[in-house]
Amino acid sequence: MTSVTLNSKQHFSNVTLQCKIKLVHQNKLIYRSKGEVTLLETLKKNNVRIDFQCKEGYCGACRTKIKKGSVQYITDPLAYLEPNDILPCCCFPLTDLELEL
Repeated sequence: MTSVTLNSKQHFSNVTLQCKIKLVHQNKLIYRSKGEVTLLETLKKNNVRIDFQCKEGYCGACRTKIKKGSVQYITDPLAYLEPNDILPCCCFPLTDLELEL
């Protein structure tokens, strides 16, 4: 995983990377569309049930395990993360992903 400190989601408003996201526990494959900024946006648009609150990386409510792939953070998360944890609310995929959802 890659972590980058940036001040605003505006830096990523033109992110056009499309990728596949495999949800292991749901045996489901979804796709990230152009214009979606955060991974949480992609999950919500695909009707994936995921807890979230702050949408800024503070609370950790959306904490998810990543099995494969890489993400980049829009802002450094302040919530505690264990190895292979990601916060979909403040990151976007750099590659195809496999998530434990």
